[in-house]
Amino acid sequence: MSTLTYLECPECGAHFEADKPQTFCPRCESPLLPRYDLDAASRALTPEAVASRPRGIWRWHEILPVRSAEHRITLGEGDTPLVEVPRLAREFGLEHVWVKDESQNPTATFKARGLVMAVSRALELGIREFVIPTAGNAGGALAAYAARAGVKAHVYMPADAPEVNKAEVAAAGADLVLVDGLISDAGKLAAEHARERGWWSVSTFKEPYRVEGKKTMGLEIAEAFGWHLPDVIIYPTGGGTGLVGMWKAFDELEALGWIGSERPRLVSVQSEGCAPIVRAFHEGAERARPWENAHTVAAGLRVPAAFADRLILRALRETNGTAIAVPDEEILAAQRLLAAEEGIFAAPEGAATVAALKKLVSSGWINAADTVVLFNTGSGLKYERL
Repeated sequence: MSTLTYLECPECGAHFEADKPQTFCPRCESPLLPRYDLDAASRALTPEAVASRPRGIWRWHEILPVRSAEHRITLGEGDTPLVEVPRLAREFGLEHVWVKDESQNPTATFKARGLVMAVSRALELGIREFVIPTAGNAGGALAAYAARAGVKAHVYMPADAPEVNKAEVAAAGADLVLVDGLISDAGKLAAEHARERGWWSVSTFKEPYRVEGKKTMGLEIAEAFGWHLPDVIIYPTGGGTGLVGMWKAFDELEALGWIGSERPRLVSVQSEGCAPIVRAFHEGAERARPWENAHTVAAGLRVPAAFADRLILRALRETNGTAIAVPDEEILAAQRLLAAEEGIFAAPEGAATVAALKKLVSSGWINAADTVVLFNTGSGLKYERL
């Protein structure tokens, strides 16, 4: 059973009832974070127990929000490979570099983790029709899980999104709406139609549960390293759900007594053509101003405004991390390098972490002895441009 107790606004501390549909804190316009009775969870959830269960994200069910097993839909998401990349490490003069390869998830991206959780919990709360604005991959994941559950999905996507994302949405039977503009424009239209038609929005951080699916990436990393966390995690950041989710996961694992207080230095990577978090981090700001004229070959990084900007920036600062922007030409070069050196054909967003690694090593921010984990968030096969 889940030990979910309530939802909390991380800005004002207000509590919200977990067993009714919730969106975000109306006073702070902040995401809500699920909280658990971790003392109760620890009575059944142990490292030995979780290791003995069938593979996938649901083996962590005590600290996930879905109460009933009948509502835990799945397509086999989670427990993706953590691949050591020694040739890439030597290329940069490092000893220990790993790639968490999220391309092995259903729909070939990490979006599967968040959307399976959001849809499963919404089904448990009686919701049967969904809407999402997306740069591409999240729409494909929602369409797949809605089809799996036998419910309806509406996907709002920029017209210039990758063709494969449009194809997978259509193949899964979802309603696809193409929007002239960016994901922010798609978000405005999706929100308007959701209000008018009573659809449930699973837009990034506008509901509380996608982050819980993404936090399983942090749980898996901790387990893979024997409950001793790596020194650095480099993560491509659009909406930032995974970054915040892993930060939350590590806090929960410490409260369970499985890890200590040490944390990886979290690194947010964005494209130079759309880097609101990077700009805000280096300005010392608590909020990120929307990015004007956003453009990048990495569609998932073309997010001009992140709803969870405060949480992303807090996670970076509290872990002594940093934020870095890389140009598109370096992203594409890194994509080719990772494929040629290690056989991993990364999405441009994942390749951006390799480009960032090179810069961070050159600047001395990462040293040779650091254990580094890069996140490849999806398959390069989902993109037309190389």
